[in-house]
Amino acid sequence: MKKYIVLFALLFLLVLNVQGGVVKLAILSDVHVTPGNANEGKLREAVAEINAADVDAVMLTGDLTNEGSDEQLVNIKGILDGITHPFYIIPGNHENNWSQSACKTFNDLWGSDRFVFTVDDLVVIGMNCGPFMKMGDGHIKQEDLLWLDSTLNVMVRPGMRVLSVNHYPILDDLDNYRAYVDILKKYPVITHQCGHYHTWRLYETDGINGVMVRPLDMGGGNYGYTLMTIDLDRQWIYVYNKVIGRELEVMFSYRINLDYYTPQLDEEHYKVPDGIVIERVVADNASIFTRVGVDDKNLYLGNSLGYCKAVDKKTGALRWQYKTGAMLFSRPAVSDKYIVLPTSDKRLVWLDKKTGKPKWQYDADGPYVADGVVKDGILYQGGFKTFQAWDVKRHRLLWHFDSINNYCQAAPVVDGNDVVFGAWDTYLRSLDRRTGDLHWQWNNGKNVNLYSPGNVVPIVTPDHVVIVAPDRFATAVDRKSGIELWREKNDNKVRESLGRSADGKVAYAKTMDGELVAMSTGNQYELLWKVDLGFGYEHAPCIILEHNGHIYCGSRCGMLAVVNAANHELEFTYRLGSSEVNGFELDPATGDIYCSLIEGTIWRISRHR
Repeated sequence: MKKYIVLFALLFLLVLNVQGGVVKLAILSDVHVTPGNANEGKLREAVAEINAADVDAVMLTGDLTNEGSDEQLVNIKGILDGITHPFYIIPGNHENNWSQSACKTFNDLWGSDRFVFTVDDLVVIGMNCGPFMKMGDGHIKQEDLLWLDSTLNVMVRPGMRVLSVNHYPILDDLDNYRAYVDILKKYPVITHQCGHYHTWRLYETDGINGVMVRPLDMGGGNYGYTLMTIDLDRQWIYVYNKVIGRELEVMFSYRINLDYYTPQLDEEHYKVPDGIVIERVVADNASIFTRVGVDDKNLYLGNSLGYCKAVDKKTGALRWQYKTGAMLFSRPAVSDKYIVLPTSDKRLVWLDKKTGKPKWQYDADGPYVADGVVKDGILYQGGFKTFQAWDVKRHRLLWHFDSINNYCQAAPVVDGNDVVFGAWDTYLRSLDRRTGDLHWQWNNGKNVNLYSPGNVVPIVTPDHVVIVAPDRFATAVDRKSGIELWREKNDNKVRESLGRSADGKVAYAKTMDGELVAMSTGNQYELLWKVDLGFGYEHAPCIILEHNGHIYCGSRCGMLAVVNAANHELEFTYRLGSSEVNGFELDPATGDIYCSLIEGTIWRISRHR
């Protein structure tokens, strides 16, 4: 085996000296640098080695950091700025999912979350693939798919080849990979390169070869990066493992293949029971990461191009739109006269409900990514390191609570004199609704932000508060004191998807095995029943809704499941699309249910009355 490694290493050295038709790339992926950790020093060593190597370009294909904080991004940029070769970078899920700036700082530092460049007759094109500000599969925004197609259509001339780059593989953990692959197959794509899985793997999708490359740290003191040589003349690709301070090791060598095919996909059909109508009412030109606001006439949404839109809920016609400066992640808050829009470019904007014209705005210290709640004319809104109460009609800040060490994401529950919400600083809190004073705060005994109840809407009953969180526990605390009453022992692997029965006596949670569990909201933990939703592996933080005896659940890949609350049986499933369901909204005027999908669609579920 050693002889073959030596022979391939010699072949690599020979290829380096060939002047025409050979492209040499250094690839870093999944470096996970935080200030002062071991990876920081090893990345500096890797950069020094790469600077001394004969390569055409350097790419970093995602997961620069662990939490995507501004501090971590600025720190690693200081290291990457030392790269002397042409350098290209895209974020990974660790920059998108927990971003302190709602994905803005990455673009501020590097100019864009996508890139395209050419070396000789090779076009290299890469783009961000999320997930964006919440747990989910990878997803390429609708506008990025359009950019991919239009860019390649202009740049690819006869005889040229294309290297596709992403953080995720072109497999089913990228929810809209079929749309992505269909575009790639229109062009001479020679391979797709990704990271994410911290392992080496060669695979193929529809005839397109894909290669997963190593992380900076593979454990056991194995720190390094990837070298890729593309010999366009000989039609071969060579992928090498480069451990820092050691000789090259060949991982893969494969011939360029342009013989693509379209597989015969099994089409699944889902029968809707009599009396139920499911219809798409909006197909947007961008991705939708927000839940839907509803009033008697319109639906209100925000999209990944930064537009807030009002859409006629009967016809789907656009009534108005308002452009912000960054992607929107918060549901537009609906009041009598205004739509109050929390934006990720650090503003609360009051929009005229009829025209969409901006009437007033508040400039904040950080991005808004949380859903607000309007109750009795007061907006209760979580932000970055703050929670606020606003008199909507008078545009007046009534109080603010600023003892939060991270951002809020989910909607609060406003009940009686209490405002209950979680944040990504490990805490669940209850505030006085009139003054903003802290009643109590609870955490799970751990200081890991990623285990926080940051993206779950709590269940609040007269005596208890129930939550689920990424630590995979369900927990109940006393509503008055915040003292822990019970904590489910991780048997069901719940995560962030939660809902309640109409009487508040039952908490519904979706498990990571795609089941719906029903738990008592009483003084002691009690599993009441469990039903398989048919979702398989599942992690979407989609709110669960019970209405008129039916329980609505959404999946990470566009599935709707409806369960009968009385007999606990699965009534039906229906495929709405391929991407995550953001959440369900009840239209109080009609009883219809609305839900949005990340791929840019809104659906209405109606029952004949």
